[in-house]
Amino acid sequence: MQAALEFAVEDPGSHDAQWCVRQYFAELNGRFSTGFDPALSISADTAELTPPAGLFLVARADGRPVGCGALKFHPGAPAELKRRWVAPDARGVGLGRRLLAELEAQARAAGVETLHLETNESLTEAIALYRASGFVEVPAFNDEPYAHHWFEKRLD
Repeated sequence: MQAALEFAVEDPGSHDAQWCVRQYFAELNGRFSTGFDPALSISADTAELTPPAGLFLVARADGRPVGCGALKFHPGAPAELKRRWVAPDARGVGLGRRLLAELEAQARAAGVETLHLETNESLTEAIALYRASGFVEVPAFNDEPYAHHWFEKRLD
């Protein structure tokens, strides 16, 4: 993918943000052995992903949305990394790694010291990326019904 790549924090209710989330949910539904129902998952609704409660990041290649990710902030506690997704036709060129680095930079800028995330065992590429990016597996810190792995990364 030889395209001009840009990242923008934007309203999680925007057209592009919602398009990315729908694509993300559809992919999870297809990849998870049990399917995926967002109503059963831990919330990451629009209000939780809007500053100052959180943020939503959209990645664009030549102006076209090709990825997203979000942060939920919790004062005095680890922030949560949510909704990280890259379009299938934009994979394999490091966009996922760059998106993760940008989310970490946004978290640091917001004063976050520790990031948490949970993921499903079927998302093997994401698990490999998290491990390669310094996230360490920790005991479950929530009751996300679709999670098999919980990760943490200190940002200091």
